[in-house]
Amino acid sequence: MKQFEVNFDGLVGPTHNYAGLSFGNVASQSNANAISSPKQAAKQGLAKMKALSDMGMVQGILAPQERPDIATLRRLGFSGSDASVLEQAAKQAREVFLACCSASSMWTANAATVSPSADTADGRVHFTPANLTNKFHRSLEPEVTGRILKATFANEKYFAHHAHLPDNEHFGDEGAANHTRLCSSYGHSGVEMFVYGRYAFDTSKPAPRKYPARQTLEACQAIARLHGLDEDSVVYVQQNPDVIDQGVFHNDVIAVGNQNVLFFHEQAFYNKEDALAETRRKFGDSPLHFIEVSSDAVSVQDAVKSYLFNTQILTLPDGNMTIIAPTECQENESVYRYLNELVTLNTPIKSVNYFDVKQSMRNGGGPACLRLRVALDQQELDAVNPNTLINDAQFDRLNRWVDKHYRDELNEADLRDPQLLIESRTALDELTQLLKLGSVYPFQQD
Repeated sequence: MKQFEVNFDGLVGPTHNYAGLSFGNVASQSNANAISSPKQAAKQGLAKMKALSDMGMVQGILAPQERPDIATLRRLGFSGSDASVLEQAAKQAREVFLACCSASSMWTANAATVSPSADTADGRVHFTPANLTNKFHRSLEPEVTGRILKATFANEKYFAHHAHLPDNEHFGDEGAANHTRLCSSYGHSGVEMFVYGRYAFDTSKPAPRKYPARQTLEACQAIARLHGLDEDSVVYVQQNPDVIDQGVFHNDVIAVGNQNVLFFHEQAFYNKEDALAETRRKFGDSPLHFIEVSSDAVSVQDAVKSYLFNTQILTLPDGNMTIIAPTECQENESVYRYLNELVTLNTPIKSVNYFDVKQSMRNGGGPACLRLRVALDQQELDAVNPNTLINDAQFDRLNRWVDKHYRDELNEADLRDPQLLIESRTALDELTQLLKLGSVYPFQQD
């Protein structure tokens, strides 16, 4: 049966803004409070989705969260009308208010961890939404994320959905941003590589000193258990604490994989040689390509600045692999030189495609942040909500929807505007009808 890897990209929401909320994410903090362009951001994301669809990839879309998050603000003691809640929060607790306006759900790599049916004990595709406990603004996402995933992958015969892990940093989970699956082909069982930054219960183990390690080993182990993964198909790898302290807040900022290719920086992993040896052993006899980028070729700083590893590696219909990179990789001399050389080497990667996703890059996420990878066979793909898959007609409908509802620019003062909340809810209500999601947002359920 034919197998696919579908990329489900997060749609940028109508209140896309820069609040600089993510300590440890250099790009996010450096663009704090800049004027954002929600319409441009959404269209950049949709253009990337359409381009991948045109390349022959199966491309899906996941809806954004509702922001400002009025329900959370009410839980925190702000009361009265929605307009009054916005006004009180903005005046009395600016940092809390901005956190409840976060646009971070656009980075769908953090939405969940996904294990395909070829790897799981019950032969279903398993989803666990990430709890994202390390950042308050992101910890608001998992419940709605779970509803959106269930509405997208609704058939229980093929899909299993788990609750997010306990809301405690001992089980801090950042989703697919710290998870890579390697396989000979999408339909065959593979090796699931879980990357963690620290041990939750053993503080004597190595850990970063400047920036937080967001993912714990214990969270990785819990997800592997929930998904029914065999221990012979799982590898737990610790991220290098030193690179976390250089702004590598997730593993997908320093490493990315696809099928039988792992593309990574030489400083990515702690105890690198042991980790790679275990991965190779569990992968089996099929060819496995480790493409290691030296510090001499590309520094960690240039990798973070350009998001060289926050790229997508895709297997095209002709069997060759391509890298989907942000234009920032073209603009960085050492990175551009490296990529031009890479496509000439004896590896499955034969081309690079550059995309303008600057609205996302300025907020701290590249092409890989924008997508959640889901490997499916034909029956599973047929069971996916078809309205969440990109084709020419849906692409046109979504662009018209953006043109109708999104503002050209947004600043912090706009977030306090009750009219923006009304506009956003009107847009999201219409979007759930376009995508046939049902009532997934708190304002719809209230």
